[in-house]
Amino acid sequence: MLNIVEKTFKILIANRGEIAIRIIRAAKLLGFKTVAVYSSSDRDALHVAMADEAIQIGPANANKSYLNSHAIIAAAEITKADAIHPGYGFLSENATFAKEVESSGIIFVGPNSSTIAQMGDKAKARLFMSEAGAPIVSGSNSFFEDIEVGLIQAKQVGYPIMLKSVAGGGGKGMRLVSNQDSFKSLFEVAQSEIMASVGDPRMYLEKFVSKPRHIEVQILGDGLGNAIVLGERDCTIQSHHQKVIEEAPSHLLDETTRKKMLAVSLNAVKRMAYRSAGTFEFLYQGPGKFYFMEMNTRIQVEHAISEEVSGIDIVSAQIQLASGRNINDISIGSKNNYAIEARVSALSAGTITGLHLPTGLGIRIETAVYQGYKVPPYYDAMIVKIIATGMTRHETLKRLQIAIEETVILGVDTNLDLLMRIIIHPDYMSDKNKTDIDWLDFQMKE
Repeated sequence: MLNIVEKTFKILIANRGEIAIRIIRAAKLLGFKTVAVYSSSDRDALHVAMADEAIQIGPANANKSYLNSHAIIAAAEITKADAIHPGYGFLSENATFAKEVESSGIIFVGPNSSTIAQMGDKAKARLFMSEAGAPIVSGSNSFFEDIEVGLIQAKQVGYPIMLKSVAGGGGKGMRLVSNQDSFKSLFEVAQSEIMASVGDPRMYLEKFVSKPRHIEVQILGDGLGNAIVLGERDCTIQSHHQKVIEEAPSHLLDETTRKKMLAVSLNAVKRMAYRSAGTFEFLYQGPGKFYFMEMNTRIQVEHAISEEVSGIDIVSAQIQLASGRNINDISIGSKNNYAIEARVSALSAGTITGLHLPTGLGIRIETAVYQGYKVPPYYDAMIVKIIATGMTRHETLKRLQIAIEETVILGVDTNLDLLMRIIIHPDYMSDKNKTDIDWLDFQMKE
């Protein structure tokens, strides 16, 4: 195991955009060198300019670049990188990729490949979490790639059901299926979507849970059985199962259920001797009623709000834990009582001709765009994360409103107007449970 203070330590970042920049900054704070990888369409990307070294790994098509494990490992070997950080999306939860990295003698900044495989197998994950004390939504007991097999399992589970991709994330490869007649068409769309994103055709089913909130618990483990819970995030505000607004903590989660949810998560991460950052995702229907959905064995897009309320640099912690540090060695900085994140997405490709991003007390910006940047049509649409913090939820929301008002992005269409409409809506601002994961799609239509 490499010494964490070794100044020649070099990390290759197998990702792009704002998460690649976030990792570069964390590595610099630790005194480490960084290597960026990029596709032909990302030649002028900011993460390429910020890294100490950069190497092209393929064309714009993600399957031939950011999802090309052999090209990424070859880039690490050519640049003599000691570690690979996968970020999120792409290959971040691919157990085969993690195993290939380990076999090449390179450190994988994340959990070990066997853990990724265990929690990536939704049937095994559901059984494991049930044994750890988590309530489980009924669903299929095995994966399938064939429509006919899926139809048989759907009949056994009972409609309505959630059709999900094993390798899904960000809402990709997920569809609500109300009846047998719509199963085939929705299956084909969901499987095609996830194949284009991560190249994994495996699907599974869960019984549909009506009008839940989406609560997730952030954890850190050192692989030695030691772990900490960094609280929960409320990720209920979603559009077509893709998160739009996230906040920490959840002001609508009752304290008894919160304690149970955090305890279950801590018990699980200790039982599996988990290493690195991870997230347990739950559906919440009210006091005492919550169900485990899945575990994400990677950093999350919304990790920043957990950093703000916990005082822990999660990305830095990932790197340190991968390099052999104990969980007790992770430092804690200043904390905020509340944090809310808004995801700004580009609704069209094009060149950003004008850009002004907000600053000021309680505002944090995560982005990889700049004036003159060409937003490509090939990857995730999110281009900016605006994070507001404060002592109260009201103060935090007010700061976020002002920040969104000040944000100017010209040259491409964005969802800034929608974000403002959400955060000033009485249902969202309310201290009562007036939103659920379908609220944005069904209540905020123009």
